[in-house]
Amino acid sequence: MTEKKKAPGSLSRREFLKAGAAGACAFCLAGAFGCAPPEQPDEPAPTEPVDPNNETVPPPVTAEKGFVSPVLAGWFSELEESRVRCELCPRQCQMAEGERGPCRVRKNREGKLYTLAYGNPALVQEDPVERKPFFHVLPGSRALSISTAGCNLDCKFCEVWDMALVAPEEVYAYDMPPEKVVAHARDSGVRAISYAFGEPVIFHEYMTEVAALAKEAGLLNLLHTAGYIRPEPLRELSGHLDAVNVDLKSFDEEFYREVVGGELGPVLETLQRLGEAGVHIEVTNIVIPTLNDDMETIGEMCRWIAGELGAGIPVHFARFYPLYKLSGLPRTPVSTLDQARDTALQAGLRYAYVARVPGHEGENTFCPGCKELVINRMGFVIEEVHLKDSACRYCGTVIPGRWD
Repeated sequence: MTEKKKAPGSLSRREFLKAGAAGACAFCLAGAFGCAPPEQPDEPAPTEPVDPNNETVPPPVTAEKGFVSPVLAGWFSELEESRVRCELCPRQCQMAEGERGPCRVRKNREGKLYTLAYGNPALVQEDPVERKPFFHVLPGSRALSISTAGCNLDCKFCEVWDMALVAPEEVYAYDMPPEKVVAHARDSGVRAISYAFGEPVIFHEYMTEVAALAKEAGLLNLLHTAGYIRPEPLRELSGHLDAVNVDLKSFDEEFYREVVGGELGPVLETLQRLGEAGVHIEVTNIVIPTLNDDMETIGEMCRWIAGELGAGIPVHFARFYPLYKLSGLPRTPVSTLDQARDTALQAGLRYAYVARVPGHEGENTFCPGCKELVINRMGFVIEEVHLKDSACRYCGTVIPGRWD
C-alpha cells in the first residue's frame, strides 16, 4: 500500500490538539479569575488542547458585586460574653461580636455565627471533569462547577487568590440558592456538580444542601478540596459525595505551617475518613521547585497513601506555575515531575499521573495488570477509552473509579 503523504504544513490530530492549545493552560490555572501565569520566554508556554465547548456557562441570573445572603452557620458553639467558636475547620476560631474568622466568610452577629457564603457563588461554569482533576470519574464528561469567595488556608502559591483570599462582598456573585444550582445543572445536561476552584469547606452549609438535591436529581457530587475540615462536618457532607480530589500539598509539617498556613495532620485524617466512608479518592500534589520537590519526602507521602488509603488511589503530580507570593520561583521542570511519578510507582501506587503537561505519557491511564493503555488523554480531551464494566478491556483487571 502506498504511504499517504502529509500535505505541507498539515498536522496530525494529536499534533493539532497540542499546537492549538498554546496558552490554554493559563486558562486552566486561572479559570475565570484572570490569574494567568506570567510569561517566561526562556521556556515554551504551557499547552492544553483546545476544547471548543469549554466555555463558562452563563447562569440564569446576573452577577452583582457585594451580594451576600447571611445564613446561620451550622457548626459553632456559643461562648461567654457573646463570643462564638467556629467548629467547621481545625482552626476553631473564636470570635467576638462583629468579628470574622480568617476565612472571611464566617461572622459573629449578636453572639451567633453566620455564614456569608451561602447561595452566592462567585464562579458558576461548566468544565471537563479532567480539569478538577478527576481521571477516574466519567472520562470526557462535564460538570457544573461552583465556588464562593473565601478560604480557610493562606497558600502562598494560591492560583485563585483574587477569589479565594478575599471577602464575599469584594467579588461579583450570583444569587443562586441550592435548588437553582441543581436546576441549572440539569438544564445544562452535565453529569455532575463540582465544588472546586476556591475552598468548598468554607461554604459547607451551601455545598451540603446543593449536594443533597443533586443526589436526588441523579447527579454526581465531586469535591476538590484542601481537606482542612473537622470530622463532624466532614461526616455530614461525605454521605452526599461520590468523588473527592484532595490537595495534599506536601508531606512536611513545616511546609504546611510556613507555605500553606495550616497543619498536615488534619488533612491526612480527612483522607482516612473519606476512605472509610467509601468515597472515591484522588490526590493532587503540586510540585514546587525548592519547596516540596524532595523525592525522599514524596516517596514517604506515596507510601503513606498506598498503606493507609490503598494502592489504587490515583495521584496527580501537578506542575507549578509562578503565581501570587511565589511568582519568583520557576516552573516545575518536567524531569522533576517524571521523578515524582516514578517514585510513586516504586512506592506501590498503581496510578500516578503528570498533570498540566499536555501530551505527556503520564496523562494516560495504564492497566496495572497487563500494562496496556486503557485511557488515552491529551489534556482535557479523551482520545481512547478501553474499559468494559469498570475493568480493562484486555485482561479484565478492575480499574477503581466512577465510570458510570
